[in-house]
Amino acid sequence: MGDREPQAPWCDRCGGAAVTGEHDRCAAARSLEPPRFCIHCRRRMKVQVLPVGWTATCVEHGEARG
Repeated sequence: MGDREPQAPWCDRCGGAAVTGEHDRCAAARSLEPPRFCIHCRRRMKVQVLPVGWTATCVEHGEARG
């Protein structure tokens, strides 16, 4: 889950449909913020931000780190 997949159905920042192409703001913020939504199931993830990085956990698809 770590890197954003090109065929992901959901945006990892806003949770909207990724295929709409209206995610310029999301793409700009992605370099500064951890993902908030699972790209596979659109569930809101548990996010923990630490000084050395972040973890985002989906109850269905596991953990991503950055």
